[in-house]
Amino acid sequence: MATEPRRLELSPYLRREPVTLAVLTLLAVVFFSAVGGLSRVYHAQQESLAERWSSRGVNDLNAHRFTAAVVDFRTALLYDRDNGAYQLSLAEALMGLNRFDEAHAYLINLWEREPDNGLVSLGLARIAAREKETDQALRFYHNAIYATWPNDPDEARRKARVELIHYLLGIGANTQAEGELIDLAAAVGDNAARQTALGQMFLQVGDDQRAFAAFRLSLRLQRHNQPAMAGAGLAAFRLGQYPRAQRYLEEAVAASPSDAASAGRLKLTGFVLNWDPFRPQIPNLQRDRIVMEAFATAGARLKTCTTPTASIQMLQQSWSNLNPRINLRGLRGNPDLVNTAMNLVFQIERETEGSCATPTDADQALLLIANLHEES
Repeated sequence: MATEPRRLELSPYLRREPVTLAVLTLLAVVFFSAVGGLSRVYHAQQESLAERWSSRGVNDLNAHRFTAAVVDFRTALLYDRDNGAYQLSLAEALMGLNRFDEAHAYLINLWEREPDNGLVSLGLARIAAREKETDQALRFYHNAIYATWPNDPDEARRKARVELIHYLLGIGANTQAEGELIDLAAAVGDNAARQTALGQMFLQVGDDQRAFAAFRLSLRLQRHNQPAMAGAGLAAFRLGQYPRAQRYLEEAVAASPSDAASAGRLKLTGFVLNWDPFRPQIPNLQRDRIVMEAFATAGARLKTCTTPTASIQMLQQSWSNLNPRINLRGLRGNPDLVNTAMNLVFQIERETEGSCATPTDADQALLLIANLHEES
């Protein structure tokens, strides 16, 4: 049969075909393994180079060598193009060079990818604040406050809110700043320095009651805290709580004699406390002497008005008409005359404020006493 010899002739090839396939398969596996290994080595080298350049960038950034840091992070991104941390650091370095448009391009791209990234939102807030884009700045600051943070999120959010408050104070948005301060107060905790800073910011927005509370808490946490003593003294002074103001200001000046502001305020507080004829339980003779001195001070104040207005001239006439009666004999046992004299004194001090010569400490004290009794 013809086919049998042919089948015998092909049988060696048929036997070698599986071997050949096995060899080729083995070679393919070895080849692909080698390629995979080379690829892994290549990517590992790329990653190592990226990390090396990034490490240099971090050092340069921390040392404020912004130009070098830009080069470092750009190089790192050549080896790891989509690394968000490198892009964020590059944006920070660009901001250090005032290249805000370039930094914004990186940050907005990152924000679109990670809208809950606190670091990215904070960077965008700072750029918007610098560009006076208030709505955008507020938006991104609030994003940062409520965003995700990689490390110590509570502290990061607190710092972001403090930065927002300083921004608001800088643009005169005191009402908004006060609202943020009230929220911040809940996160300050038992930290004397932070309570002092909180009190100082409350003073800036005119919330003297909350400022006083923050300073007092700071002093409970750290008794010999001179800035808190001075702050508490100022807050109490503004609130018209002069005995309290005197106590805190005395402590502040004793702790820091070079604190001229507190020393001046303490002197004025002493005038207010000593020159108020309406304070409780004051002896009649002492009250009458105060009224006489206050009346004389108001008369001297009128003389500093070099170009008196019609209203000033009327006050000068009223003072001259009343002056002969303002003595110990006239005031003795005459409360109505005391009230008449002091009402005229208060009217003179208010009318001459800002329109005549610079007021003396006594004039300022009389004006404060006037405001104190007007409010009461």
